[in-house]
Amino acid sequence: MRAAKILKLALCVTATLVVPLSASANEAQAKALQKTEKRGLSSVSKLKLNSLVKAPPKAKGVHFSRVWLDAQPKAKGDAQWACLSEALYFEARGETVKGQFAVAEVIMNRVAHSRFPQTLCGVINQGTGKKYGCQFTYTCDGIAEKINEPRAFSRVSKVARAVIDSKAPKLTNGATHYHTTAVSPSWGRVYTKVARIGVHIFYRHNVRSVSN
Repeated sequence: MRAAKILKLALCVTATLVVPLSASANEAQAKALQKTEKRGLSSVSKLKLNSLVKAPPKAKGVHFSRVWLDAQPKAKGDAQWACLSEALYFEARGETVKGQFAVAEVIMNRVAHSRFPQTLCGVINQGTGKKYGCQFTYTCDGIAEKINEPRAFSRVSKVARAVIDSKAPKLTNGATHYHTTAVSPSWGRVYTKVARIGVHIFYRHNVRSVSN
């Protein structure tokens, strides 16, 4: 009985000694690990650290939505960009975003075509001043061109920027003409119909362009 009590007491003392020693060992290991991590982090550049903690950048590309347009930075550019932005505002601001890109593409296609002027402003203002002789009605309808919807203009200006920078996918299969579904011009029976997007129908001139 006495031997059993002595053994029990010895085990209690041992347990009392072991637990603090084990805790001390874990604390020492944690401190050593912390020092190692600090040394490792100090050798990494701030740029690399930022890349580790920041979300990866979104994939680049055009999305045909107002949400995507509104997320893009404010567009800016030269006189050619201004001409295209204005044309999109007066010709297609009520269209879907995809339709606005399609109209912009037609204007770009004309620039590349041998039958039309070789600049955006030249294409857009072709025939301006001649009654019923202009290519884009808003340039010769006798109504002053005023931007009364700044938000709509901001969006189409971003469309113009993306198209000029060749960031948008092709939509019209080389179209050089378009009209709304509300009208039926005679040339629509002559040119090749290539697409319908939103309220516009798109056609390709039958004469091949110099770029083709």
